[in-house]
Amino acid sequence: MIPFLPAYIPVEICDIAGIDPAVPDAVAQCMAAVQADVREDGVSAPPEAVEGLRQVVADAREAGIDLKIVAIPRNPAIDTPLRDIATEVGQENPGATVLAVSPSFAGTYSTSFDRVTLEAGQDVAKTGDPVLSANNFLAEIQKPDFPWMTLTIVLVLGVAAAAALTRVLQVRSKALASSGERDGQSVGDATSIEH
Repeated sequence: MIPFLPAYIPVEICDIAGIDPAVPDAVAQCMAAVQADVREDGVSAPPEAVEGLRQVVADAREAGIDLKIVAIPRNPAIDTPLRDIATEVGQENPGATVLAVSPSFAGTYSTSFDRVTLEAGQDVAKTGDPVLSANNFLAEIQKPDFPWMTLTIVLVLGVAAAAALTRVLQVRSKALASSGERDGQSVGDATSIEH
């Protein structure tokens, strides 16, 4: 039994590590360099995006979120490797929420936020600009959740009240109908006696 699923880390990770992907064991070396960058300041990204992403990490910290960001300048062939990158970074940084972005894809990992919230954040983090993507992600995961439990309770109570009211009206209607029949019979009986 495998204790964990193997991760697919794409060669595009080497773009930010500055290591030639043709070197033997390059992807592992690149991932180690990314982990070192993230440990240092919470960010591993191309130089032009680092300062903006550091600010997003600082903003998240002020909001009580331990955010780590990995920004890859080129898209991998598919989007799932970004979640694998985020998972590996998250496992090295317990309690952290990790966003891995490329120009068109995003992947996340967190033990603090549920998957629905993370995927909503991923949806708005596909802008092509890593700083804008990270800001969008942070804003989305900070939005308050819709109170589904409250809505469910209100709906259940409303249906129960409607059912109870319907039953009361049904019983009352039958009672009025049967008393009307008796009144009609009594009047008819009284009329026949008088003649």
